[in-house]
Amino acid sequence: MDTEAQPTERDRSSRPSETGNTPETKEPEGRSRFAWVARTSEWLPGGRITLTALLCLVFVLLLNTFALQPFRIPSGSMESGLRIGDRVLVNKLAYRFGALPRRGDIVVFDGSGYFGDADYIKRVVGVGGDHVVCCDEKGRIEVNGRAVDESAFLYPGDSPSRVPFDVVVPGGTLFLLGDHRGDSADSRDHLGSPGGGMIPVGDVIGRADWIVWPAAHWTRLRQPDAYARVPAAEGAHG
Repeated sequence: MDTEAQPTERDRSSRPSETGNTPETKEPEGRSRFAWVARTSEWLPGGRITLTALLCLVFVLLLNTFALQPFRIPSGSMESGLRIGDRVLVNKLAYRFGALPRRGDIVVFDGSGYFGDADYIKRVVGVGGDHVVCCDEKGRIEVNGRAVDESAFLYPGDSPSRVPFDVVVPGGTLFLLGDHRGDSADSRDHLGSPGGGMIPVGDVIGRADWIVWPAAHWTRLRQPDAYARVPAAEGAHG
């Protein structure tokens, strides 16, 4: 009688292959997923602490380059809303993907060749095609024939402008003024300069959306209602 036990299917599958190789083993998922962290930190001075610092630095640089950028208010030209030394957070994606600056937006722009070799912060008063005049019989700025009540953001005691002007904003450019009109070098001061005081939309770095420092000034900068009733420029397409 044959007494040798016959191997079951389970026995056969558990045996090493005829070539002598052992079944393939898989590295635990958690270890394989983060293996590069261990390998990279091994040759960095300081190990994982240095690696973490480098990753944070790269993240901040990417954020600063493509999305958000802090900007320090250098003068009193945007008082009383923005004071000297305030830090605002500039949204660099605000005018990407087809969006354009709107009247009332506070923008940071590169003034090289127009205002001076520096970055500036001003409020958009006129966009391409707008007819901007100062002042009407009540001393107000008019945009496309509509008077604008700037009392919500104009520096207390300031008039809309002591310098009269009557301009049509070329397409693709902006007419910009500071909120503290008595202490702001803006589009009014460059009407006779190259570009006529207008700033190309392409030179806008982004829209100032938040005051982030000092903490006591923390607030969101919203578009005022003053321009809500301004009609579109003649011939403009929205």
